[in-house]
Amino acid sequence: MTANPVTPYARKTSPRWVVLVTLAVGLVLPLALFGGVLVLSPLTKPAMVAAFVQEVLGHDPATWPYTTLLTGAFIAVLALVLLTFGAVVSGTTVWWEMRVSSRMQSRIGYNRVGAGGFFQWIADAVKLLFKEDLIPAESDHLLFRAAPYFVFTGFALVFVALPFGESLIAADLNVGIFYLTSVTALVVVGILLAGWSSNSKWALFGGMRSAAQVISYEIPAGIAVMVPVLMAGTLSMQGIIRAQGAWPWQWFAFTNPFATVAFVIFFVAQLAEGNRTPFDLPEADSELVAGYLSEYSSFRFALYFLVEFGNLWVMSAISATLFLGGWQVPFVGPEVYAAARGAGTLPALGWWGLQVLSMAVFVAKTLLVLNLVVWIRWTLPRIRVDQMMTLCWKYLVPFAFVSFVATLLWLILVAQAPVVGPATGIALTVVAALLAVLFARQTRANISAVGDRVDLSNW
Repeated sequence: MTANPVTPYARKTSPRWVVLVTLAVGLVLPLALFGGVLVLSPLTKPAMVAAFVQEVLGHDPATWPYTTLLTGAFIAVLALVLLTFGAVVSGTTVWWEMRVSSRMQSRIGYNRVGAGGFFQWIADAVKLLFKEDLIPAESDHLLFRAAPYFVFTGFALVFVALPFGESLIAADLNVGIFYLTSVTALVVVGILLAGWSSNSKWALFGGMRSAAQVISYEIPAGIAVMVPVLMAGTLSMQGIIRAQGAWPWQWFAFTNPFATVAFVIFFVAQLAEGNRTPFDLPEADSELVAGYLSEYSSFRFALYFLVEFGNLWVMSAISATLFLGGWQVPFVGPEVYAAARGAGTLPALGWWGLQVLSMAVFVAKTLLVLNLVVWIRWTLPRIRVDQMMTLCWKYLVPFAFVSFVATLLWLILVAQAPVVGPATGIALTVVAALLAVLFARQTRANISAVGDRVDLSNW
């Protein structure tokens, strides 16, 4: 008998025009959104609006009747830009996660819609928008319809106090981190409403699991957040960043060993609150179909996933803000920003350049943490419910309390012996660098051991 011939795999190549269109969208869209944040964030401040009215429009801001209306217009446009940014970063994160997971599992992944499959998230969004919006007959129709908007509102309000650069923040609240922990509670409300209003036992189990998980892990996360607050002496997100330096040995994660513990606790708790593997129990498909999402379809189904993947950016940005120095740029201190701004009512061009640089640093740190979150999802298996609660109450909560109290003692020690802080920062930075090198070498060895190689040619 003649064996059936095996057809060799033919690598898919995208036409040049598809590559150009993909690059145009993939570069222009994020740059346009970041540019909108760059320009509009300062312009929503009263002083900048007054300077804009006086210098650009040639009116006296105190007597011009449209000053308040112009301020409102700037705020509305910035809100639209931030909401669009949240939706776009959610979609592109889906694409990035699918590409990364395919490389980790030695498969191709997205590669059909656009070059490298980049337009897949747009195709999925359009598909979900045109699907039928099904409402279960026995559900609570009002709450079932309203639940996704609670989740989306909690996600959208986070961007009010989330920094993007040195002066790039919608509202630098003096209780910024307290505000963030408050508005994210709306997500729990939306998930609970989705589970209860669906009138389905699988959705209800998923909603109850999620509520128990999020509320439990908010406790160690909240205590861990207090460590950088104690070190900075402020609840302001910008104030916490300004209390750190630009170099790794000046970040809170490395200047205090107990802050390193707090960073790990906060990171793990954020994974649990975001329903990320290994804590994705509320939507465990092997047990609960799709958890609290079981009865949802169309646009409302898409809202939940928009928030879930958009939260990757949020949790990564908050981690970078609290522990990794945020937007701090090496060799650029407050006096450099002040000098670059100039003496005019509107900032000079050099100041805007520094804002772009600070935004680039912040985005790079956020993407680094985001990639770590994605990597963890496709590395670790899902744990059991009892293991999840045991980890929270028996380990994370006690260690969070210890790091909180120890930080108070550490601050007293540093006040008495200031050299301890920089010395600890350098030592912990060296240890972190060595661990990163060892991890990279081990990863490469693991890839080589199974006969694979680092190959990005199909991207």
